[in-house]
Amino acid sequence: MKQTSAISQARPMHRSKRRRQMPKGVPPVSTLPTLMTLGNLLCGFAAIHYASKPVGITSIFGWSSLTVAGLLIFLGMFFDSIDGTIARLTKSTSEVGAALDSLADVVTFGVAPAVMMLRLITYYYYGPEVAETAVLGNESGDVFSKIVWGIAAVYLCCATLRLARFQVETPSASIEDHRYFKGLPTPGAAGAVASLIVLHQHLLFSGESLKNEAVALPSFFAMGIPFVTLLCAIGMISRIKYAHFVNRYLGSKQDFTWFARIMIPLVFLSLWPQITFAVGFTAYAVSGPITSVFGRSRGNGADAPPTR
Repeated sequence: MKQTSAISQARPMHRSKRRRQMPKGVPPVSTLPTLMTLGNLLCGFAAIHYASKPVGITSIFGWSSLTVAGLLIFLGMFFDSIDGTIARLTKSTSEVGAALDSLADVVTFGVAPAVMMLRLITYYYYGPEVAETAVLGNESGDVFSKIVWGIAAVYLCCATLRLARFQVETPSASIEDHRYFKGLPTPGAAGAVASLIVLHQHLLFSGESLKNEAVALPSFFAMGIPFVTLLCAIGMISRIKYAHFVNRYLGSKQDFTWFARIMIPLVFLSLWPQITFAVGFTAYAVSGPITSVFGRSRGNGADAPPTR
C-alpha cells in the first residue's frame, strides 16, 4: 500500500515537471516595427527579382535592372534602420523581432548583393547573348567562373555568420549597446557592393559616348566588383571596429557646426546620387581598417559591445 501511494504521488509531480519543460508559445510582436522589418525583407526579395533579369533598361524611370536592384537594397537599409528605432521608442523590442530582423537582413544584405554581382559578371564575361538565359554558376567549366561563384557564396556565408554573431554578442537593444560595430556591418557591406554596381550601370547607360567609345572601361570596372565583394566578406567576419553612424551622429545631440557639415553630403547626394552613394559606402568600408591602423579608436569605447 505504501509503495502504491508513493507511485501515485510521484506521477503528478512527473507530469508537472513535463509541463514546465514544454516550449513556450511565441509572444505577441509589435505591429509597426514588424511591418518595417517585413518591408526590408520584401525589398531584398524584389532586389533579387530584378537582379535575376537580363541586364538592360527597364520601365522604371528608364533605369537598368541592376540599378533598380541596388536602389531596392538601399530602400531595405532605410527600413532596417528605422525598425529598431521604432521598437525602442515604443518599448516593444523582443527576441522575436531581433530574430526576424536578422532573417530579413540575410536576404537583403546577403543574397541580393551576391546575385547582383553574379549577374554583372555573367553579362561582361560571357556576353549579352548568354546572359539572357543564364547566371554564372559553379557548374561552369572555366576556373574564373567557379572563383566568382565561390566569392558570392563566401560573401553570403560571411553575412550570415555576421548576423548570427550579432545575435549572440549584443547584450541588449539599448542605444548604449549600439554605438559601434565589431566587423563591417552587413548593410555597409551590401551598400559598398551595390553602390559600385549602380555607379557602373549609371556610367554605362547614361551616355552614348561611354557605350560607343570606351567599351573596355565598363568591362574592366565590372571585373573588379568580385574583388570588392571578397574584401567586404572578410570585413564582416573581422573584429575591426566601425562607428554606428545613425546612433552616434544622428541619434544624439550635436553642435551647430555638425549640421553645416552634414549639409555638404546631402547637396552632393541631390546632384550626383550614384557617385555620392559609391564614395560614401566605400569610404565607410575602408574607415574601419584605417582607424584601426592609426589607432584613432582606442579612446572611444574600445570595449564597447558589438552590434549588427
